[in-house]
This record gives sequence, C-alpha cells and structure tokens, in this order.
Amino acid sequence: MSLRPCAPARTLSGGIFDAAAGERELAEIEKRIADPAFWANPADSQRVLRERKRVARVVETDKEIAAAVGDLEAFLELAGEGEPVEDECAADLKALGARLDEIETESLLSGEHDGSNAILTLNAGAGGTEAQDWAQMLQRMYLRWAERKGFKCEITDEQAGEEAGIKSASLVIKGENAYGLIRSEVGVHRLVRISPFDSNARRHTSFASVSAYPEIDDTIEIDIRPDELRIDTYRASGAGGQHVNMTDSAVRITHLPTNIVVQCQNERSQHKNKATAMKQLRSRLYDLELRKKRSEAQKIEAAKLDIDFGSQIRNYVLAPYRLVKDLRSQMEMGDVDRVLDGDLDRFMHAYLVYAKTGRTVNDETRVPA
Repeated sequence: MSLRPCAPARTLSGGIFDAAAGERELAEIEKRIADPAFWANPADSQRVLRERKRVARVVETDKEIAAAVGDLEAFLELAGEGEPVEDECAADLKALGARLDEIETESLLSGEHDGSNAILTLNAGAGGTEAQDWAQMLQRMYLRWAERKGFKCEITDEQAGEEAGIKSASLVIKGENAYGLIRSEVGVHRLVRISPFDSNARRHTSFASVSAYPEIDDTIEIDIRPDELRIDTYRASGAGGQHVNMTDSAVRITHLPTNIVVQCQNERSQHKNKATAMKQLRSRLYDLELRKKRSEAQKIEAAKLDIDFGSQIRNYVLAPYRLVKDLRSQMEMGDVDRVLDGDLDRFMHAYLVYAKTGRTVNDETRVPA
C-alpha cells in the first residue's frame, strides 16, 4: 500500500474553511447579542442566534479538519522515517474523506428552507399488494434513516393496504437540515424482486412515490379562508387499544381551490389532529406557490410523473442481482440491505452535488476513501 496526500477538499459554499473570517464574524455576532436592545425583536434575535450557531460550527469544523490534516502530516513524516504507520494513516485518511463529504453536503444545503423540518409523504403506485408492501419498506427505510441521524420522526397518517403494506403515509421529520437532505428522495422509487406474494416465485416490479415539503413555521403567513376548506372527521383505523375506532377523532381537510387533501389520525384528540393537518396544509400550499414561481426554470413537476415505468429516480434490484442505483447522480451500491436499513447519506450527498453542479459520481476526482 502506498501513501498519498489528501486531495484538496472541493467545497461549493466559498470559504467554508476560512477560520479567521469566521472568528471575526462570530465576534461581531457576540457584540450584537450583548446589546441590551437585542431581545426587543424576538424573531430577529432568534435568526441571529441561529446564525451564531452556524458560524460557530464552521469555526469548529475548521479546527477539526486542521487537526486531522496535522495528524496525517505527522504520519507521513513517520512513514518517511520508516515507521510502520500505514494502517493508522489509511484509517485516518478514510475518516477524513468521509468527514469532508459531510462538510460538502452541509455546504450544499443553502436553500431557503433546507434547514427546516420536513413533511414526507409516500404513496404506493403500480403493482397492487406488491407496491403497497414496497411503500411500507420505504417508510421503514426513512424511519431508520431518521434514527441514524438522530432526528425525531412521527407518523401522522397511514392508510393500510388490503392484504399487506400501506397505500400511503405521512411523516414529520424533525432535525437540522431535515428538509434539505430528504428532498433528494423526491420522485418515484422502483423495486425489482422475487415476489413474496407469488406462489410461483416470479420476479415482480413495484413502484412507490415520495414527496417532501418543508414544515412552515408560524412566522410565514399563509392566507387560508375557512370557506375554502372542507373538514371531515372519521374513525381512526388500525391497532391502538380501546379508544381507536370508537370516536371520530381522525381529521381530513380538503383545500377546495387546489384540491389538496391532508389528514391526520395519530392523536386521540380531534383538536390535535386538526392542528397537525392544518400545519401540513400550510406547508403544502407554501410549497405549491414556490413551485409555481420556479416551475419554468427548474421543472419541478418532472419529479411527479406517473408512479409507473419510465418515471423512476432510483432502482432497487434484489433479483436477479443486487444493486441500488440513482438514475440522476449515477450513485450505486451493491449492499441493498444496508440502503434499505437507512444508509442513505451517500445517495443524498451525490444528489446534492448533482443538483448543484450537474456532476455525477462518474465525474468524481477525489482520491477514494
């Protein structure tokens, strides 16, 4: 094994490793916070506090990377003197490469709502029971991903399939950059496998769609008139003890002008379910307005094709071979079980690079970690 110096980190934010500038900016923010009038405007003060957290993280990251590079340089010096440090150096180099990918991912999350919580919806597509089972597999994958990231995740609505799986589900994922990361999953996901529901063990293809919206906070005004809403209540479905299926606690809200439908049934209180559904509706309407404004430039609706052949963004093949491949970034992994268990970071990083630069993994030039 030969030792190679690290290739320069590619960052797209501009100056993410400029510690001196970051420390100066942090000092200016601290001066503002020390001003007695700082707390007069709560909304502005919260924005400044979030900015302080971001700048402090940049400064700490610079120190972390500088220390890691210093360790590698020390290993290289020892190697030049004949010391057997190749294994330690290789391990540190691999860890540094993974950390640089994480930092690059953070630098790519520059959208207005990338730092927001996310509302994720899944819908089974073509394939009947097969597709409904696949939708539930995707739901588990995102729940495991959220758990790996330390995010909080709540299922607010779930429609069970007739025989297995789910027809649809809505999840709220709460964590730093949750929406910025999960938006890389928006589109149609295709599964190829030997069907567990086919007595002849034939290969089947199934589809499910994923949509994501930023959770909008109360500082953004969305005008929703009461006469534009149809609110229906119904009995919650599924397991859940004596209360479930006994009262009309579940809520479905239809926004008549846009025909957007949201629903929530996870709380026992009809009032709480209505509040959660209204929050989802506000996010959906806000997202709709954003998409209208940028539809010509970005063609966002292209991600919402029919949930069927020819419209997928990612293939998950379990038979006759095993491979997960993203058709946008060209990122692929042979360890399908690992991906379905929530290991999505490399796919999300590759997509964010592709969305920002048009560069696929086949164009990568960094020394492999």
